[in-house]
Amino acid sequence: MERVLTQRVTSTIGLPPLRRALQLMRLWQQRARTRRQLAALDDRQLADVGISRSERLDELNKPIWR
Repeated sequence: MERVLTQRVTSTIGLPPLRRALQLMRLWQQRARTRRQLAALDDRQLADVGISRSERLDELNKPIWR
């Protein structure tokens, strides 16, 4: 399972449009993958990583662009 401790936001200003679109698609794929992994955790695993059920639901209900 992938664990992201800090999220580094890189600027896409000045990049060619195709490269910027590819970066966004990769970011959205990563978010979708980690949210699927989060959805698969049981209550004990959630407690181990310090995430409550409501926090998990909040994250799972976000669209991939957020």
